[in-house]
Parts: sequence; C-alpha cells; structure tokens
Amino acid sequence: MDRRERSQSDLNVDSAAKAPGSRVDTVFFLSDYGLRDEFVGVVHAVLRRLAPHVTVIDLSHEIPPFDVFSGAEALSRAIPHLGPGVVLGIVDPGVGGSRRGVAFEAGGRWFVGPDNGLLTGAAELVGGITQAIELRPSIERQFAEGPGRARGRSATFDGRDVFAPAVAGLCNGLEAGDLGAMIDHSSLVRLPAPHLRWRRGVDGVSELEVAVTWIDRFGNVQVAAGPQDLPGRVVPVQLVSTVTGTLQLRAVRSFSELTAGELGLLVDANGRFAIVSREESAAKRTGLQVGDIVRLIWS
Repeated sequence: MDRRERSQSDLNVDSAAKAPGSRVDTVFFLSDYGLRDEFVGVVHAVLRRLAPHVTVIDLSHEIPPFDVFSGAEALSRAIPHLGPGVVLGIVDPGVGGSRRGVAFEAGGRWFVGPDNGLLTGAAELVGGITQAIELRPSIERQFAEGPGRARGRSATFDGRDVFAPAVAGLCNGLEAGDLGAMIDHSSLVRLPAPHLRWRRGVDGVSELEVAVTWIDRFGNVQVAAGPQDLPGRVVPVQLVSTVTGTLQLRAVRSFSELTAGELGLLVDANGRFAIVSREESAAKRTGLQVGDIVRLIWS
C-alpha cells in the first residue's frame, strides 16, 4: 500500500489502532456557516464518522459571511484560551478557486483551513508556524460511496470534502506528509495589521489613531490597541471620527462605573480598548462600524 492509499484508509481508522500518544481528541471549529443550514452539522458528522473519538468545540459559526478579517480576529481572541487540539477555521470566499487548502503547525497544535489569512494571525500568537502542507483536494473519496452521497468532491464545500477529512486524519495520528505536499510556511497568506498610529503633540496632547476591529453582540466597539501598545498611562477624554464627530469618553474599569447613557472607554477581556455604554449599544450610539478609523485624544 503506497502513501496515498494508506492516507485514505487511515482517515477513519479505529481509534484503538493508533498509539494513544499520537492521537488528538479535540477540534476547535470556527466558520461563517451560520446555524440555519446543515453545513455545520454535516462537518460535525464527517468528523464523527472519520474520528469518532474526537470532541468538537464550536467557537463560533456566526462570523459575517465571507469576512475573513472578522474570522481571523475571532480566532486571535480565542487562541490564548484553547488547549491541545486541532483548529479548524472555515471562512472561505475563494472556495473552488485558486486559493490553497492548507494545514500548518504552530505552538504544538495544527491549524486547518483555506490559505487566505484566516488562520495565520492566531498561529503566530502561539509561537509561530513551524511547518506547513498544501492539502490534496482528493484527500476524501469516500463521499463517492454509498446511496445518497455526492459523486466525488464538490467545488463548493471544502469544509466537508477536504478540511474535515484532513482534521480527522491528524486526530487519528496520520503524518502530515500523508495529507499533502510540504510547502514553505513563509508563503502562507497573512492579513495586513489593522491601522494603529500613536503620537504625542508638543502641547502635551496625545492621540491614538486606530481601526475598529470588532463589535460584539452587546454593541461594544473594540479597537486595535490596548494599554500595552502605548507609552505611559492612558486616560482618553475624547473620541473623534468622521462618523461620530467629537464625543466625550470617561476611562473606566467596568461597565457599572458608567451612568445611564454615558459613553466610556475600558480595557476589555481581550486586553484591547473598547468604547462602551452601560446596558446599551455603543455602536448604535456612535454609528461606528468595523473598519472605521477613530482618534482617541487625551492630555
């Protein structure tokens, strides 16, 4: 049996056939699939069929459709809290096109998904990428078997046909080289860093010009900077943008320090500055959206 044949059969090997130390038992799954359709459930089903010992933890499936940047930001927020396992990320507007499907190792765990920048930011936060492979599109041929299954690989659902089988193979202890060809990890797509510029004026006024990177379901507006990015103590007093005009902010440690209707700035659970309001949406109050550039000014 050659390597190609062995990789196909090992995808759904009995869990007892692999040495316990070679297996992985957790998959962390993020996508823009949503929960209305069957996409997430089908990926779960493939993982269950091919690697029945694995537990799948759903990080989020409500990433805005096609929004690779938002998916990358969500993974970067989550990665410090994930234990051992394989990270499966699918926000894939280029599915069926020329973009590569990849798997790479960083910080002792594997990341699997499209090569569009979705995964690389989180991987670099845990120590950097040490090896990478381009997945063979034919890694899963079992969908051509049995009644009711699609004939061969689809060009529109690599989550089911390529990424989930590759994740299952890694969880079953398959060698990475059996899933595809090794590639130079420096060739992987990286997203540009969000806009961030700090300056101190001669009059003692300081200014942070920074991009909005996330608005959570409560309407808190996170920006691409935290106290660690700036010199000295930061006590902003104004928010300025073409969207908001000039608004007063009060630096607080928690939402409860704000009065009803008051806007504040705090360091959120991810160590970033966030524009917030008590028990209401700061995004609605300000009109800010992801990608907007704001200025925080203090003296």
